[in-house]
Amino acid sequence: MVVLVTGGNGQLGQSIQYIAPKYAQIDFIFADSDTLDITNEKECFSFFEKHKPHYCINTAAYTAVDKAESEPEKAHNINVLGAKNLAQACLKHNSILLHISTDFVFDGTKNRPYQETDTPNPLGIYGKTKLDGEKAIQETFSNYYIIRTSWVYSQFANNFMKTMLRLAQERDSLSIVSDQVGTPTHAVDLAECLVKIIQNHNNQLVHTNYGLYHFSNEGYCSWFDFAKKIFEVNNVTIAIQPIPSSAYPTPAKRPLYSVLDKTKIKKTFNLDIPNWEQSLKPL
Repeated sequence: MVVLVTGGNGQLGQSIQYIAPKYAQIDFIFADSDTLDITNEKECFSFFEKHKPHYCINTAAYTAVDKAESEPEKAHNINVLGAKNLAQACLKHNSILLHISTDFVFDGTKNRPYQETDTPNPLGIYGKTKLDGEKAIQETFSNYYIIRTSWVYSQFANNFMKTMLRLAQERDSLSIVSDQVGTPTHAVDLAECLVKIIQNHNNQLVHTNYGLYHFSNEGYCSWFDFAKKIFEVNNVTIAIQPIPSSAYPTPAKRPLYSVLDKTKIKKTFNLDIPNWEQSLKPL
């Protein structure tokens, strides 16, 4: 079984590389932007023609939330056009697409976990392009799994956990936003979920479970709570204080509440998802 992973050197791509040795029956092909430019339709088609993947996990994305406000075209090219190109290549080669999306498609005005059936209303360019990418896939074909996730971190690449630990070495105290609530997701847990979806799909004779899903770790917290726990498990002593979002203005507005409801993905794929605090390990 051949599985193409785009964005192979990104955080989730590296997390899939990390677990890949456990799955000898899967031949993973990890492609980064140097080996596969997903914004180039021709390149996508020839890459699929050459490697003939049975599955494509699209982890490639423009994720610089604030920068996207001043680079909308670049965000659109990667998040929308790239997703569409991969969907079209999958359609032509009878491949299955697993595409990663985000909690930022929601505006954060609810006070209960967001379900797949809730109406999206992104607050910024990043969320809008990710939502448009979902739509581009849905309009192209039906053999897809779109997985929205949130607050992804790991031992790989750049993320909130690594930023906090770096800042703790540089400063005596930190002020962390405390009124944005969501769920941290360990990228390795998400990687395991994606492989489980592929294995489940491969074992089914009739495929009726394509569609949109939400995945994050269980539980929820604020960025302040998350930072506090990061320092605790890493035995870092630093003074931290909670601040409202208004005290830390950013070019892009963030959803104040973006907890995702995982009921559908847990039932469909018989997943046992760990709590975010369980998954948080010392770096």
